Amino acid sequence: MSQEQSAHHLPAPCIIDSGTIVNKADIQRLLNDLGRVRYIHTLDGQLQSEGEGWVLEVFVDPDRATLVANRKLYLNVLSFDYLQLHQSLEKETYFDLIQDNRQLRLIPVANALQDPEVTSNIDAATLEAMVAQVLSARWDVQLDDEDDDCPF
Repeated sequence: MSQEQSAHHLPAPCIIDSGTIVNKADIQRLLNDLGRVRYIHTLDGQLQSEGEGWVLEVFVDPDRATLVANRKLYLNVLSFDYLQLHQSLEKETYFDLIQDNRQLRLIPVANALQDPEVTSNIDAATLEAMVAQVLSARWDVQLDDEDDDCPF
């Protein structure tokens, strides 16, 4: 068996709780359902900003920016070279998005569905965006299922 043939039979990467992810689709999947996060933005190791917010959209688009403002995060996976997955001393996973000398650390905060205090603090625009994202994902799945059922 040639080296080229054996390369096709290698298993896909398996990353559990820590590691470096470079595949943009994998990064997008990891970040898609984060919900509420604490973020820390550093540049050259110096703190630039920090706060809490909601991850409202994770996308891959060379023409759109990553935006963090008004407690809302719109993350373009193409804004970063890779993602480092870490585990805290409390065994909680957090994410470092890296691009050159810039780092955006995302630390998941309590799940809104499990924390009634959190849901009472969500403003209408954030809630609307979250519902729209869930419905859009559901429609995409339904369309994919319909395409799979099509006999031709």
